[in-house]
Amino acid sequence: MAPNSLSLLAGLALLVAGCASPQGARGHAHNDYVHKRALHDALAAGCSSVEADIFLIDGALRVGHERFLLRDGTLQSLYLDPLREIVVRNGGYVQSRGERFWLLIDIKAESAAVYAELRRVLADYRDMLTGWRDGVESPGAITIVLSGDRPRAQAAAERERYVAIDGRLRDLEDNPPPTLVPWISDAWSTAFAWNGKESMPDDQRAKLRAIAAQAHAQGRMLRLWGTPDRPEVWEELAAAAVDWISTDRLTEFANWNARR
Repeated sequence: MAPNSLSLLAGLALLVAGCASPQGARGHAHNDYVHKRALHDALAAGCSSVEADIFLIDGALRVGHERFLLRDGTLQSLYLDPLREIVVRNGGYVQSRGERFWLLIDIKAESAAVYAELRRVLADYRDMLTGWRDGVESPGAITIVLSGDRPRAQAAAERERYVAIDGRLRDLEDNPPPTLVPWISDAWSTAFAWNGKESMPDDQRAKLRAIAAQAHAQGRMLRLWGTPDRPEVWEELAAAAVDWISTDRLTEFANWNARR
């Protein structure tokens, strides 16, 4: 990206700062299932997005980062069923009326087989899910974004679907339809070297704001994973209007967010 383009986008980032949640920075519970109370600890911390890694094991969608570290239960019992109970109890939403909740599902392997089963399962929850028909979105209480081993071509070819696709930084150049790729996610180390100690270098701060501005100009949200999980970095992400702050430190994040 040319320097003058970088400066222009950095300036645009200030104009789109309203993309941040009015309640504060948006928390994304990274690898949410490792917490004692999957989903519920994230909700208690005010996170409006959670991440669940899944494998297809003996016909069931099991949750965990590795096959040998699977949680008891399934995607349905740990996430979809509790979310449906909450939506029914609240009269159609998870946390706040008019605010959608996001479930990021990271397919760890065998995307075609996993997605076939996932699609079958999600049909039973379609009354609470955001859906797309011929590229037109029908908002629901919960929006599902697929990450990891993403069945992108398969999802894009469907006339009707209940999932969106998690993009990468390179998608900002390709500019796919935001109805298919509403998020841009990538590893912090892909674009940044700052470890959260000392001050963030000016050139990296400008780059972060430019990336956020470009994502917002395309109608997308931005998430970076593997960020140093500390308040100094959360501050820079929030100031740059990065939409999702990934964290494993739910209580500390909630306390920091409440003080802002």
